[in-house]
Amino acid sequence: MAEMQEEKKEYIPGSNFVNSLLTDLYQITMTYAYWKNKHEEQTAVFDLFFRKCPFKGEYTIFGGLDECLRFLNTFGFSQKHLQQLEGRFPTWDKKFWEYLGTLDAALLTVYAQREGSVCFPRIPLLRIEGPVAVCQLIETTLLNLVNYASLVTTNACRIRQCVGTSKALLEFGLRRAQGPDGAMSASKYAYIGGFDGTSNVLAGIINDIPIKGTHAHSFVSSFTGIDALNKELINIPPINGANEKNTTFIDTVLEYRSQLEHGSTTNLGELAAFIAYAFAFPTGFLALVDTYDTLNSGVPNFIAVSLALHDLGYKPIGIRLDSGDLAFLSKESRAYFKKIAAQFKIASFEKFNIVASNDINESVLHALNEQGHEIDSFGIGTHLVTCKRQPALGCVYKLVAINGQPRIKVSQSQSKMTVPGKKMAYRLWTASRNEPILDVLVRDPEEVQPDNLYCKTDKQCLCEHPFDGTKRCRVTPSKVEQILIPVFEKGKVVYDSPSLQEIRTHCQTQIARFRRDYLRFTNPTPYKVSVSGELRDLTQRMWRSEVPVVDYQ
Repeated sequence: MAEMQEEKKEYIPGSNFVNSLLTDLYQITMTYAYWKNKHEEQTAVFDLFFRKCPFKGEYTIFGGLDECLRFLNTFGFSQKHLQQLEGRFPTWDKKFWEYLGTLDAALLTVYAQREGSVCFPRIPLLRIEGPVAVCQLIETTLLNLVNYASLVTTNACRIRQCVGTSKALLEFGLRRAQGPDGAMSASKYAYIGGFDGTSNVLAGIINDIPIKGTHAHSFVSSFTGIDALNKELINIPPINGANEKNTTFIDTVLEYRSQLEHGSTTNLGELAAFIAYAFAFPTGFLALVDTYDTLNSGVPNFIAVSLALHDLGYKPIGIRLDSGDLAFLSKESRAYFKKIAAQFKIASFEKFNIVASNDINESVLHALNEQGHEIDSFGIGTHLVTCKRQPALGCVYKLVAINGQPRIKVSQSQSKMTVPGKKMAYRLWTASRNEPILDVLVRDPEEVQPDNLYCKTDKQCLCEHPFDGTKRCRVTPSKVEQILIPVFEKGKVVYDSPSLQEIRTHCQTQIARFRRDYLRFTNPTPYKVSVSGELRDLTQRMWRSEVPVVDYQ
């Protein structure tokens, strides 16, 4: 028992703000009303899902499960919480605060999709079952933990799909994120979505993400000329069997500068900055080259320093472009590198890494692909972490059953209607293409036909649109994949959350399974989301029974 309590204490939310008070007031007012009417212990089932994929796309990546489980593992109201609430609402029945103090997640059971999974509209990301009062109290927090996480992960995954597997992606969004919590979450979920590193030092350390970064324009402009350097201090020792030079490192750089095209007119303050940075990081020299003039100063200065480093046995890394026409500048820089490689007979100089930043988004990346470019790595900040193209995913949390009775939410907008009842979700694969063909919702097999599952390998099943009777198909699956798995049962976490690297790998493995037309940027093909015939019939029956018929006279 003590061991269990210790484990519970260790598995806690990543943010101190995540506790039972991180909720909307109406969750507490509804709980009060349930309690006053002695309905608080009714067994409810809620689905947490989204209605439409973000960024005008046709897929979403699920993020936030681990944080949801951490929240549920520690859910409960402390005495301080209760005192604060009672102080705000002194007219409420005092016995309610006693009741609230007894609540935890001990009677909850949660099924979920695996974090990092490709998911689609209406298929629950989480299915929560337990006392209606507790289910209601956790709604806002779960939505908060899933909405942004899934949005950023999806944004990152879309960017990864755009650049392909050969390019490096670096998250540079800390300074533009929505506060510290937004920044920390963005770094974590961008990594899951396919980014390779982050500039966020704290996020990198906490989440074991590679930390990347070089220098800013301010470092370059802080040097006014070669005289700003401490010539006696700057002495880089040779490595890998390179010979000791008779000249100083600075003199060697200046000698190479004089041999380069445009070398005699480059900015000497910039050159001094590059020398100073190379002195600090001789094995990791990557220079920001656009402070003054990329092609006529920055790139030649980088080459002069790189040639001097090469003489001493070091391998410079490359350059970063942060302004201008990135496609043109990257091609011109690559051409210059190849020319230098041939001139000085150093083949590795052809392959210098070209990093690009400068307000890059998914549309810019597609434009760069169309124009052609020589960029190897992209640093992306604002558009990634703020999800500027679509700042919210729009997950919802809907009651679908109470005391075993299916419930439905009806709307004049078909897209806002819910599919009633406790459900299970499956992904069906076909042998002809060896890929997923559709996801289907069925009435939960624990409640109906447990010995005659609706979805079975090599058994034909009818899959229908939940609301449009003209859309249906028959599928004989070669493989049936259960999408929802148990993650939390009767107050205990029963799912071992994988490492961030494992979730990232799962995400990339999942996305590779789907047809490219589902993933494309322009006019993607909608992936089919269906329901069983029985579930469609239930939806139609409940719609007819719950919605009044207008009688025109």
